[in-house]
Amino acid sequence: MNYLEPHLFQYSDTQGTRSFREEIAKFLTDYARAAKALNPEHITVMNGCCAVFATLSIVLCDPGDGYLIPAPYYGGINSKTWLYGGIQPVHVPLSSEVTDEEGHPFQLTVEKLEAALQSAKKQGIRVRALILINPHNPLGDIYPAQLLKECLEFAHRYELHVIMDEIYMLSVYDDTTFTSVLSLDCLPNPERTHFMWGFSKDFGMSGIRVGVLYTRNHEIRKAVNQLAVFHSCPGPVQHVLSQFLRDRDWLDNVFFPTNKKRLKEAQNILVDGLADVGIPVLKSSGGLYVWADFRKFLKSQTFEAELELWQKLLDKKLLISPGKAFYCYEPGWFRLVFSDSVDKIYLCIQRLEQMLHSYAAEPVTNNTSSTADDLCNPEKDASGKPSNTRGKDVSQLKNILVY
Repeated sequence: MNYLEPHLFQYSDTQGTRSFREEIAKFLTDYARAAKALNPEHITVMNGCCAVFATLSIVLCDPGDGYLIPAPYYGGINSKTWLYGGIQPVHVPLSSEVTDEEGHPFQLTVEKLEAALQSAKKQGIRVRALILINPHNPLGDIYPAQLLKECLEFAHRYELHVIMDEIYMLSVYDDTTFTSVLSLDCLPNPERTHFMWGFSKDFGMSGIRVGVLYTRNHEIRKAVNQLAVFHSCPGPVQHVLSQFLRDRDWLDNVFFPTNKKRLKEAQNILVDGLADVGIPVLKSSGGLYVWADFRKFLKSQTFEAELELWQKLLDKKLLISPGKAFYCYEPGWFRLVFSDSVDKIYLCIQRLEQMLHSYAAEPVTNNTSSTADDLCNPEKDASGKPSNTRGKDVSQLKNILVY
């Protein structure tokens, strides 16, 4: 580990060094419970999953095309897919309301995918792909195997590419069964199914900047590899991570058990603390965060009130991301990250309680209430249609940083 061969300092294969791709293939075969052994030649290594999103967007789509994505979702995807490809998100709005058909809040269904697709067609948007984040960010939800299969079948019917972002794949901290797309025996369209994962979340190495794309599609892989020259990883980094992945005894008996235990303990402390303050959270099973309901603390049920509350939180040194940064269609939801020290979590709860107590005592300066239509359509253009344009995203969210 402390000695590096001279060749590691030379230019390496832009797809990733052969030895590193072999270790990744073996690692993902085992830990994603792949249906069959992964082929190292189907792997491309880049400097982060943001680079994977950026390159896939230009390879799969033409400027102006759209991709389906359940909302709320990690808002950083928008800028990455726009950077090279100039493509736009087509939101699949998820609601917190529980109905007879939907057993839990923010539930994705194929019917919602269908409705969003047809709406996009009426607006003249050609949808080319479906992006699914599993475990979900920011909901912390895990897609059941049956729903995952239904989504893949839906994409197959409409000849859509599926980009599976599984960057939190190994950050599951309860007994919920996680199903990786790599584990499915028979994919409806293997050539249009693309998997991505990285070291940032599951290993707490966000600064190491290594993302992985796995695709069986030769033509797409060939095109992506042409762009990978701008997003390659240093040889020494790949060498160190290869040895890291190879140490299965430490991973299985030390790192993963310890990480899972600490995540669960931290999540319990935060959830219990929020409950004491009167803030319910969505039941979650994976990721490094919880999705919390602050709606009763808003001065009005508007996104303006949500951003006002967010600014108050920021003034008290609480960096908590508002739902608008995740394109949530209901104001008042916030994402709180718990992958930190226990002392900081307790400090967060203490500051939060103090801030909300003083904020509730302030007079209401804006009594504007949103209509039901406003809640479901937070951003509209002049025609009254939901807007997914990049310009509005940047101008309204430029001060909110989300990771």
